Amino acid sequence: MTQARASYFARKTKETEINISLNVDGEGVFWINTGLPFFDHMLKQLALHASFDAEFTARGDLAVDGHHTVEDVGLCLGQALKKALGEKSGINRYGHAMIPMDDALVMAAIDLSGRSFLAFDAPMPAQRVGDFDTELVEEFFRALAVNGEMTLHIQVLAGKNTHHIIEAIFKAVARAIKEAASKTDGGGIPSTKGTLENEHGHCHAE
Repeated sequence: MTQARASYFARKTKETEINISLNVDGEGVFWINTGLPFFDHMLKQLALHASFDAEFTARGDLAVDGHHTVEDVGLCLGQALKKALGEKSGINRYGHAMIPMDDALVMAAIDLSGRSFLAFDAPMPAQRVGDFDTELVEEFFRALAVNGEMTLHIQVLAGKNTHHIIEAIFKAVARAIKEAASKTDGGGIPSTKGTLENEHGHCHAE
């Protein structure tokens, strides 16, 4: 039986305390509590549609705002995902998804390349959804891309309702991650360089 690709990552600063348990080869079973209800709702979509078994807990300086909490959860999730995938032997590497949600249509594409890059073309019609600051969506995915060492493109193709747009983004990224991280029939590192590791920030996988 193949061993599950799982990891645990924790980070504590004066601003936040984050704990993430992640099983990439899960069934979408999750327990999530960040103190930000809308963000929790989005993280649940991510875990479910990526088929991750996940436990996220976060305590942050929410009396200031949600910025540090959202960004640091993205940071920790990226690190946990990188740790769970290891050397990335036998994975698809690439994944993409186009997800509709009523008026919203979102495209996400991922390369688990070892290089960190985010292209985020996602105008938000509203500045807030409930108590959640919508500009934090980009901050979350930037932290995820940088710390997960992935190239991530997100583009909103249509949408008027901000809640629908953000939810479609999380679902699209989840489906793209699921495809990119899934195992192929063949083994080996999917790169002519023989590695998808980012060594000192100078690795350019091909």
